This record gives sequence, structure tokens and C-alpha cells, in this order.
Amino acid sequence: MIAITLPDGAQREFPGPVTVAEVAASIGPGLAKSALAGKLGDKVVDLSHRIDHDTSLAIVTDKSPDGLEVLRHSTAHLLAYAVKELFPDAQVTIGPVIENGFYYDFSYKRPFTPEDLAAIEQRMAELAKKDEPVVRRVLPRDEAVAYFKSIGELYKAEIIAGIPTNEDVSLYREGGFEDLCRGPHVPSTGKLKHFKLMKVAGAYWRGDHRNEMLQRIYGTAWATKDELQQYLHMLEEAEKRDHRKLGRELDLFHMDEAAPGLVFWHPKGWTIWQQVEQYMRAVYRDNGYQEVKGPQILDKSLWEKTGHWQNYRENMFTTESEKRDYALKPMNCPGHVLIFKQGIKSYRDLPLRYGEFGQCHRNEPSGALHGIMRVRGFTQDDGHIFCMEDQILDECIAYTALLQRVYKDFGFEHIIYKVATRPEKRVGSDDLWDKAEHALMESLRRSGVEFEVSPGDGAFYGPKIEYTLKDAIGRPWQCGTMQVDFNTAERLGGEYVAEDSSRRHPVMLHRAIVGSLERFIGILIEQHAGALPAWLAPLQVVVASISEHTADYAVDVVKALQKQGVRAQADLRADKIGYKIREHSMQKVPYILVVGDKEKANGAVSVRARGNLDLGVMALGDFATKLADDIHRKV
Repeated sequence: MIAITLPDGAQREFPGPVTVAEVAASIGPGLAKSALAGKLGDKVVDLSHRIDHDTSLAIVTDKSPDGLEVLRHSTAHLLAYAVKELFPDAQVTIGPVIENGFYYDFSYKRPFTPEDLAAIEQRMAELAKKDEPVVRRVLPRDEAVAYFKSIGELYKAEIIAGIPTNEDVSLYREGGFEDLCRGPHVPSTGKLKHFKLMKVAGAYWRGDHRNEMLQRIYGTAWATKDELQQYLHMLEEAEKRDHRKLGRELDLFHMDEAAPGLVFWHPKGWTIWQQVEQYMRAVYRDNGYQEVKGPQILDKSLWEKTGHWQNYRENMFTTESEKRDYALKPMNCPGHVLIFKQGIKSYRDLPLRYGEFGQCHRNEPSGALHGIMRVRGFTQDDGHIFCMEDQILDECIAYTALLQRVYKDFGFEHIIYKVATRPEKRVGSDDLWDKAEHALMESLRRSGVEFEVSPGDGAFYGPKIEYTLKDAIGRPWQCGTMQVDFNTAERLGGEYVAEDSSRRHPVMLHRAIVGSLERFIGILIEQHAGALPAWLAPLQVVVASISEHTADYAVDVVKALQKQGVRAQADLRADKIGYKIREHSMQKVPYILVVGDKEKANGAVSVRARGNLDLGVMALGDFATKLADDIHRKV
């Protein structure tokens, strides 16, 4: 007998080998119909997989992340099937699952057009309706190479030729199409119902620019029609909110080929920058940080001591002077250790918190650059806490509470917490990594938040907490970090005098709340669709005169507001007031004050709030009080 243990602890016994599909059918017809695959331990397998020993089994449906991945993987194959049906001369290469969808790379004699994409999607739907079974078979490597060569799929043959000779490979067939794949896949194409092809892009074969440029077709697939529609709606919203588009329309910044990956800030954009920086500067001041400033360029020998030269060299910009090698700093930590080393530090001085708006440079690939979200030059709200081992927990708990308050002020309520643990390529002993990882996890437990573990995703010098925001349309943005580092201060000779008069190395906590200011401002622009709250808006108030008779009053109102620290300007043009209101509304100014003869006579203003809200006429002092309250409450 074979005993199968289900997730709820129940057991089912079978007289001999049994498939996953047969186990699902034994549980009930509803589960048999919705089943996509099975999960044996951590391994997801086809429904046709035969179980010949006692084991635990979970049936995978489209309601689980594993099921969604199987759907998307199978839809990538359906895409390749449709392309081969419509364009028999096209060669298929690889087609993996990615976040929210999949892609497949093709070699074809001409570029695919939007009309081609529509035809491919239509053909996919037709093939799915045929509900053809998806069948797996296994071939020896050399037979598989010969098979794909015989059908003209030379890229597939090349991929398989890279597999060790003694290994077998698995192939999946649906109708007239067969593809190399480890699987698993849905049992039949009829399971694939809710998908959409998104775009075509270029991609080099095997990611090497010396190879042929292939055509990459991106698609998305979901378990239900509603989920697909929600995702497509989110993409529409994301396009409207694109910070690059809004950056142009609102005259905030631009990028230029004269400085790829670097930002040219315009006056209005730099005003937003200053509001974020000054806010964070107050956070430093109010939470025990001392602001410091380190140099941009540091000698190669320093980066060798920290391990960056060995572990991060490909991402660093380097230069040379008088036969010495230097690097532009990709991060601020080594400079802060050198500041810490100046003068004798006692255990009574710890924890010692340094903060810096440190400008960093990283040699990001050109293909990865994305507006101000992914750049080569950026400024971090970077901080380092030098502390003793028994202070780590309290510092991490206090930091999480601080970060939560900051994010709330910027309009973010939902935070996802992850602990990224030791990577294979790292420095330091396992004992120290154990302590560091335990401290981070325990701090989150005591902070009362749930967290996930990301194995192997820590920095080479220490594990970290990753704090990820969710924005107004549900997209995640990883911004804040807290890293526990037992290594860097020791490598650079940072010491303090302990209570017993011995010399010890401090633990270094690396932390950033908003991370890159450039990226965070891009996130803010998209979060608010350019309509930033009054405290952040580059221009908070426009005072628009109805006629030249009230121009002097408009100027007086602006001066009065400016004396109170309000970012205000007058619009004295001879244009009609409706035109002025529309224009400043398009620029997403929080408040437009209209002043005519009545307002001038009464020392009042007619207030229009963003969103075409008419708040009526009020005394200038009352409006100033309302605006001050908005700014104070950060609404």
C-alpha cells in the first residue's frame, strides 16, 4: 500500500503506484476539475506524475502561487505554439515565467508587428479552446539534440547540447508543437483562458550583445478574467502615472544622453527634492543622528579592505591619478567608519548614529536605466549606527517604528517586511551571521509585524531587513533597509574602548529609510499621479487676478503668503480666468486663489482646491490657517 498524506494531515492509501490526478479525483470531482499540478515537498510536478512511495502531497490549483506559475509557464508554451502555427519559419528559443507574466524569444526574418501580435493572441485563444492534452516524454540528450535539429529548431538544439551527455531531457507536446521544458505544465490547453500579449522587444540570444538580436514577446496570464482585467487596469493607471511622462509635463526634471543615468533637476523638481531632504534632515535631528559628509572618491585600497573591490567591482566607476587607483563611492559606509575612527570612542558614546545625504555612483547597465527610478548617480538618506552587540535589538526595533512613521507621512500605509539572509558569496564567520540574522528577525517579532525570509538575498557583508511599500495602485517598491554588519568596522580598524578597558570593534548597522532620493521622488510622483500633497508640492498656491484692476491685490496676497513660508506665485496675465484655472489645474497646483474686485474690497480670496473643488470665498487669514494645517498634517 502507498500512503499519501494531505496538507490537513489526512491520509489516503492506494494499492499501488498512483498519479497526482488520481489522488485529486479520489478527494472529489471538484478538486479533480480544478487541479493543475501537485506539490511533493517543495517540488511541483505534473498531474500525470506517478507516486510509488509514501509521501506528502498538496494538490495545486489556480488559487495558489504555484498554480499561477504553472499557468503562466504553460501559456508561454501556448504562445510559442501559436507563433509556429502562424510563422512556421520562426525558431523558438526560451520562454520563462517572470513577475506578472511570461515572455518567449523568437528568431524570425522580420520584426513582428502589432497586427502580428493580435493574430498570435487570437490563435492562442483558438488553440486553447481545442483543449489539447499536454503530454510529457523523456529523451536521452543526444537524441533530443538530433530531434530538434531535424525539425529546424537550431536554438533548442544548442541549448540541449549544453546539457551533460549522460542526462535525459524532458519534452512537452500539445497538438503539433513540442518544446523542451522541465515542466510542470497544465494537463491540457483548455486550462489556459485568461491571457493577454503585451508588447514586443529586442533581446540578444543568451543575453550577449555579440549574438543575434531576437524578438521577445511579453504576455501576462491570470487565473480569472477579473484578475486579468484588474492587472490591465493597473497597467493603464501606471502609464498615466509614469514619472517620466509627468516629469516632462510638470517641468520637474529631464535626462540627457550627455549624462546617461544622471538627472537634470529643474527648479520645480528641485523644490520637491528639497522638501524630501529637509524632512529627512529633521528626522535625523529628532532621532539622535549626527549629520556628516564624506568624500566622493576613495582609494582602491579602502575598497579592497571592505571587500567591495572583490565583490562589487563591476558596479563601480574608477579613475586614476598619479599612478593611484580610485573609485567613486557606490555607498557611504567606508567613509563613515573613517569618521568614526577619528578620536577615541568609548562604550559610553554608543550607540553613535551618523547620517549623510551621500551622493553615490553605480555603473548600472544601460538597459536597466529607468527614468529617475534606476540611475547611475543618486543620493541616499544614508545612516550608520555604531553600537555594541547588546544594543542591536533595541536599535532595530526603534528604527522600524521610525520608518513606519516616515512612510505614513509620505502617504504609505502598507509595508511588507522581508529578512534577506546570507548569500553564498559573503565575508565573516557563520557564527556572526547567525547572530545578525537572529537579531533582525527578533526585532521584527518584537515590533509586532509579520515578515518573510528571502534566503541568500543578503548583502555580502551582512543580512538585512527589506522594507517594501505598496503604492496607490498596489505596486510594491522596496525602499528602506536595515543591515547588521559585524565585519566592515573590523576590516577598517574601527574600535571603541569597552567597559573593561579592552579594545573592541563596534557592530555597524547600515540603514536607509527612503533609500535613493531620486527613486523615492519618482515613487512619490507615481503614488500621487503628480498631484503631490501641499507640503511637498513645488508650487502650493497660485493667485490669479480676474482683471488688471486686481493685479496689485494679487501681488499683495502672494507676498503675504510668502512671508509665512508658502510657495506662492501670482498669475497676472490678461487671459480669461477660466483659462488660468484650467492651466494651473493641469499643473496640479493644490490651491488656486481667484481675486476680483469683491475679494480685493473685503481682503478675501475665492478658493479652488485641486480636483475642481470650489471652497468659496474666505478671508485670507482663514485660508492661510487652512493651508498651514494641511501642511502640518501632511494631507
